[in-house]
Amino acid sequence: MRPDLLPLAASLSARGERFALVTVVRREPPSSARVGDTALVTAGGEYHGWAGGGCTRETVVREAQRAMANGEPRLFCLSPETNPRPRPGIIALQMTCDSGGTVEIYVEPVLPVPRLVLFGATPMVEALARIGEAMGYRVERGAEASLKDAHVLVGTMGDEDLEVLQKVLRAEPAYVGVIASRKRFDQVRETLIACGIPRAAVDKVSAPAGLDIGARTPEEIALSVMAQIVQEKRKKVVEVPQEALDPICGMSVAVAGARHVAELEGKTYYFCCAGCRTKFLQKGVSA
Repeated sequence: MRPDLLPLAASLSARGERFALVTVVRREPPSSARVGDTALVTAGGEYHGWAGGGCTRETVVREAQRAMANGEPRLFCLSPETNPRPRPGIIALQMTCDSGGTVEIYVEPVLPVPRLVLFGATPMVEALARIGEAMGYRVERGAEASLKDAHVLVGTMGDEDLEVLQKVLRAEPAYVGVIASRKRFDQVRETLIACGIPRAAVDKVSAPAGLDIGARTPEEIALSVMAQIVQEKRKKVVEVPQEALDPICGMSVAVAGARHVAELEGKTYYFCCAGCRTKFLQKGVSA
């Protein structure tokens, strides 16, 4: 990685923000990229470093955002060939602009470490902390933890459940589980709604927390909760970044972070490079 990108990557990681590292692994002239060129793309589409100019840059941003969305690395080949030859493990993309050359780029998403926030100090909660740490989660105690996008387990066993859940549900966590019987949580549910918590948010709470695996011991219950967290995480719908087609060359352009934009008759258009934008505006003027 370029030395100037290291502080940025460290800062993004410390803030728990996702980003993607981009590396050129192969090129054919006249591509301006060189093997080993690196760049960093943020979740918002900001591009830092160098992995080629013009159309290459816009494609890198788009593919990086796709990688961040599904959490999987990508290897793609950008070539002027009309029908790029498919190869196993490589995404073949056509370079429709005039820059020419072929470049292969590896995109690696860097995602925040998943967080497990625990309320309570029961044997089950302590067992869940051990399981979470073993699975690579950052385990935090509830009093001072940030709750947004965290996986939260409330195991206070009736002590301050209502106050804790109001705080948790207003913070938009990724998962909320409560160690409570259905009967007791039904009472808590109505009180939460009466306190102004949206019913949709309350309905997402898993109570009693955990999958039904016949768990009895604290360790077994903790295992069932962790299994439910994994299940919910895996089935979560991935939000695909919004894209638009360049009206000149037909390439897909990531809307977030797009540098080349034009408006005509109240509609916004996105372009892979300045050349396509100029051609579009010239056609619009002459029409």
